[in-house]
Amino acid sequence: MSFSRVTVIGAGTMGHGIAHVAALAGQQVRLFDLDPKAVERGLGAVRKNLDKGVEKGKLDAASRDEAWARLSGESDLARACEGADLVVEAVPERLELKQRLFASVAPLVSPDCVLATNTSSLSVAAIASVVPRPERLLGTHFFNPVHIMALLELVHHAGTDPAVLARVKAWGEGLGKECIVVRDSPGFATSRLGICLGMEAIRMLEEGVASAEDIDKAMVLGYRHPMGPLRLTDLVGLDVRLNIGEYLARELGNPAFNPPALLREKVERGELGQKSGQGFYTWSA
Repeated sequence: MSFSRVTVIGAGTMGHGIAHVAALAGQQVRLFDLDPKAVERGLGAVRKNLDKGVEKGKLDAASRDEAWARLSGESDLARACEGADLVVEAVPERLELKQRLFASVAPLVSPDCVLATNTSSLSVAAIASVVPRPERLLGTHFFNPVHIMALLELVHHAGTDPAVLARVKAWGEGLGKECIVVRDSPGFATSRLGICLGMEAIRMLEEGVASAEDIDKAMVLGYRHPMGPLRLTDLVGLDVRLNIGEYLARELGNPAFNPPALLREKVERGELGQKSGQGFYTWSA
C-alpha cells in the first residue's frame, strides 16, 4: 500500500514540508524545483526543522540522520521523476500551471505512478484531465507547517480509482496524518469554511467593528480556535487568500467569498503577511 520513491515538485514552504515528512516516514525522496537555489533553500529548511526536532526532544539524532540520507534535491524534471511511484505537486495555486506541470510529468513516469496535487481549492478533475489514466490522480491538501500540522485532506474526483485513494490514505496515515476524504468541490471542506470566515473577519476590520487583535481573540477564546482568522491569513499569505477567495466567489456564486477592498489594497501594496513582514500584523524576520 505504501510508496518507496516519492518525488515532490516545488521546493517552497509546502513542498519542502512534504519532502520532510515523507523522508522521515522512510521513503526515498527527491525534491525538485527549476531553480537550483530554491532546491538548496528547501533542503536547508528541512535540515533546520529536523535539527529543531532533535533539539526539542521530539526526534532522535539517528532518525534525523536517516531521514536526511533519504532526501536529495534535483533541478532536472526527468531525473527527479525517474523511478517515482508517487509524484506530489506543490507549485503555486494556478490551474494552468498545475495542468502544464502534470502534462510534462506524465510521459516521464510509469502508467502506474500515482499523481497528487497539493491544491487547496482548485478542481482536481480539471487538473487530472490533462494526464493519461486520470483515475490515478487525486488531491493531497497538506497544511502548513507540514511537519507539525496533523490534517491531510484527500480529495477525489468522480473518476479517481478507489484503490488509489485507499493507497494514498494509507500513505498519509503512515506520515502520521489524520486523513479526511472529501469529494472534489470548490474549496473542498477546509478552504471553503476557512476562506468564508477569513473574508468576514477582514470585512469586520474594514468596517471598524474591532481591531485585528480583538477579532482574532474572539475566535481563539470564544470558539477555541488555535489561531484567529486574520493571523492565519498572514501565515497563509494575503495574496494566496485573495486568489482563493476570487475563485470560490466565481465558482460557487456566493458573495460571502468576495475579497474585501482592504484585502485587495494590502496585496497591491505588497503587504502579503508573514512572508513580506507586514499583513494584518507586523512580523519580524
